[in-house]
Amino acid sequence: MKLASLKHGRDGRLVVVSDDLAWCAAPPPMWPTLQAALDDWAHAEPILRGVAESLAHDAVPHARFHERDAASPLPRAYQWADGSAYVNHVELVRRARGAELPASFWTDPLMYQGGSDAFLAPRDAIPFVDPAWGLDLEAEVVVVTGDVARGSSRDEAIAAIRLIGLVNDVSLRGLIPDELAKGFGFVQSKPASALSPVLVTPDALGDRWQDGKLHGVLNVDINGAAFGRADAGEDMTFDFGTLIAHLAKTRDIGAGSVIGSGTVSNRGADGGPGRPVAAGGRGYSCIAELRMVETIESGAPATPWLAPGDTVRIEMLDARHHSIFGAIEQIVKA
Repeated sequence: MKLASLKHGRDGRLVVVSDDLAWCAAPPPMWPTLQAALDDWAHAEPILRGVAESLAHDAVPHARFHERDAASPLPRAYQWADGSAYVNHVELVRRARGAELPASFWTDPLMYQGGSDAFLAPRDAIPFVDPAWGLDLEAEVVVVTGDVARGSSRDEAIAAIRLIGLVNDVSLRGLIPDELAKGFGFVQSKPASALSPVLVTPDALGDRWQDGKLHGVLNVDINGAAFGRADAGEDMTFDFGTLIAHLAKTRDIGAGSVIGSGTVSNRGADGGPGRPVAAGGRGYSCIAELRMVETIESGAPATPWLAPGDTVRIEMLDARHHSIFGAIEQIVKA
C-alpha cells in the first residue's frame, strides 16, 4: 500500500496511491490526514488497504496523482530523529580531518533530533542564503513508526514500522563545525528536509525490505548527471530496528515519528572509500562525502557545494524501472 498527502492546509489531505503512482483515491473522512490514520492504525490500515485494492480494480472514485501536487506525506511530524547508520560515511568524515573513529561508533548508533514542524514538499525549492553556509543534500531512507514503548527491543521496534520512504536531509556544512564545537548538537545547520512524495508499507516492498533494511539502489542526480548509485541495503551497520530501539531506550515514541538512516554510503569494491559514478564507482549520497574523498586523496576538496540553479533528484526504482516512492526533485533558489 502506498500513501501520500496532497497539499491542503498545514497537514495535507491523505490519499491512497496506486502502485504505479498514476492514480489516487480518498480514504473515508474519519482519516483526513496521514497522522490521523497513524494515530488509529489498527482501524485505519485495513480500510485503507481496501481502498488500495478497489483502486487497483478501478472500483472506487479516483483522480490522477501528480507528484507536483504532493506535500511531504507528513507535512509536519511529531518527531524527526536522524541516525547515522552507515558508519563508512562517519569514518570518512573523521579521516578527512585526521581523526580516529572511536570503537563505540560500531556498536552504539549516532543520532540527532531535527526539526519536524515543517518538511519541504518533494518539489519545493531548497532555500539558498549564503555560500559560506555550504549547502548540501543528503539522500537517506526513512521509516515512520506507530507507537513504540520505552525499552522496546529491536524486534518490537521493527514491528512498529508502519511506512518507508526517502528524504533529502538538507545540511549546511559550513555551520556544522561551530555548532558541534559547542557540544550540544545540530540546530542552525539542519534546515527543513524534504520527504518523498509517497510512503510505502513494508509488505508492499517485497524482498527489498529485509531485517529492518531497505535494499535497492538509491539514485542521486545533480544537474541531471548521476552522482550517487549506492545500495541502501549494503554497508548499513545499524538497521532501523536498532535505530528505533536506541531512540526508545529512555522514552516512548509517538505514532508518526520519522526516523532517518543517515546518508546512504557504500564502500568501494576494494574496501576503500568508493569512487564517483563517472569513474565506475557507486558514487555518493551527499557532496560532503565526495569532498572528503578528494581531501584524503589530494589534500583538498574540489567539488563545490550546491548553488542557486542547481537541481537535485533522489529516487529509487523497482525491477521494471518504475519509481517506488516517487522522486524528490528540487531546485536551489536564492
